[in-house]
Amino acid sequence: MTDKFYMQLALDKAWNYQGLTYPNPAVGAVVVQGGKILSIEAHQKAGTSHAEVLALLSAYENISGNKIDFDRFDSQLGHKFLLDLPQGFFSECSIYVTLEPCSHVGQTPSCASLLEVLHLSKVVIGTKDPIEGHGGGIDIVGRGVLSPTIKIGILEEACQALIEPFIIWQKRAFVLFKLAQTTNGRIATNSNEGYLSSKASLTHVHQLRVVCDTLLIGGNTVRVDKPTLDCRFTEGNAPHVKIYSKVDNFDREIPLFSIENRDVDVVNNLDFLEKPSFVLVEGGEGMLEALKEKIDWMLIYQTPKLSANTLTYNTTMNLQFLHTEKKDVDMMIWSKQIGH
Repeated sequence: MTDKFYMQLALDKAWNYQGLTYPNPAVGAVVVQGGKILSIEAHQKAGTSHAEVLALLSAYENISGNKIDFDRFDSQLGHKFLLDLPQGFFSECSIYVTLEPCSHVGQTPSCASLLEVLHLSKVVIGTKDPIEGHGGGIDIVGRGVLSPTIKIGILEEACQALIEPFIIWQKRAFVLFKLAQTTNGRIATNSNEGYLSSKASLTHVHQLRVVCDTLLIGGNTVRVDKPTLDCRFTEGNAPHVKIYSKVDNFDREIPLFSIENRDVDVVNNLDFLEKPSFVLVEGGEGMLEALKEKIDWMLIYQTPKLSANTLTYNTTMNLQFLHTEKKDVDMMIWSKQIGH
């Protein structure tokens, strides 16, 4: 197998957690020994173990035949365990990681310093960390007495696309417009047709709601649908909501306004998008038109249904597909406007 093959496995795994790692980037890692894949892992949540640590812990289990007996998502425990292994334990292994290993110490220890000590045979990196002050990981990995072979830039363009949200939300709001539609392009179903999306897709949306800074919706959504917009499928905290509307004539008795520990604000401008943050948008044609120049990416949940409902998006956009994956019976499509 080629370096590109293993890097693609790391990329695909990282996409499973795109957005969910906010404010961290999505990162994937693969550990290989003698052509055998020992692990395929990805960073899953900010403040927990990074992709490299998870991949190395899984690789340890495959090599040794032993299961670790601690929380693998506790980064401090993970680093300590790996550093306490016999010297040279991973000396015949290669690791493929989509982003340059972190050099800095924050909520988690430095992965670059970990790889410096573990003496792997080869470290293959998709792309350098583009954030000023975050680089230097490659130099740390290579400064050990038994430094590994280091390769940089494997599937670099795809690895850079993976972390585009991370780059954007350093400067301003990353705006993700979520929509769900049937195979015949309907964005709603009739009352006797049940949920439009699968349970897996609904759960994924609620996971994104948990981590986003703001859930942005339009006034008509509130007036007509009277939504709750909670995170009941994940039992997480409901997101703070901003209602984009020129007129504040909303019924404060509907469920949207009754959830504890969240803010619901009515705004008549989009100035808040200048602040570094993650903004998830859920809305219809009106919101899509109003935000067309502000949307960075779109997340489409395509369900294998035909609906008699006539509601759809009557607009024109040319999209570039970035990544697709299955969510139960649905197809989830990450995309962006061409030329945006």
